[in-house]
Amino acid sequence: MDKFLLQQQVLERLAEDLLQAEQAARAAHETATHEENIAENKYDTLGLEAAYLATGQARRAEAIRQAMANWRQFRPSPYDASKGIQLGALVCLVDADDRQQQLFLGPGGGSMKLASGVQVISSEAPLGQAMLGKCEGDEVSIQGTPNRQQFEVLRVH
Repeated sequence: MDKFLLQQQVLERLAEDLLQAEQAARAAHETATHEENIAENKYDTLGLEAAYLATGQARRAEAIRQAMANWRQFRPSPYDASKGIQLGALVCLVDADDRQQQLFLGPGGGSMKLASGVQVISSEAPLGQAMLGKCEGDEVSIQGTPNRQQFEVLRVH
């Protein structure tokens, strides 16, 4: 699987998320500033609530913009077995029930499941941290709820 193609899919998805966040921020701002939502008494808080929502959506949009910048600058390098799994690795894990999953380790802000079935995670995620430095054949474990989850690294690209 082409890492550049995966990166493009992440950027496309982030662009869609950004568009939705910006639309939601605009709608909340319009609600907050609409003349019908001017508070008539201290219990009339619709305008204030919409303003809080608009602020939250604007922050979300800014976080997505930052994630997009990180992903645009990201240059996944080929797997180097001497270093083990690093940022940019495409990893196939298998669990105790022989279920396989494909993971693409990328920069923060892009955690998502792509249409291709590849799960994108960051190195800050517990599983991402646990995989760093591992090689094919190594075991990876994380403390899940309620049990510890264990995986084996099948392949790394």
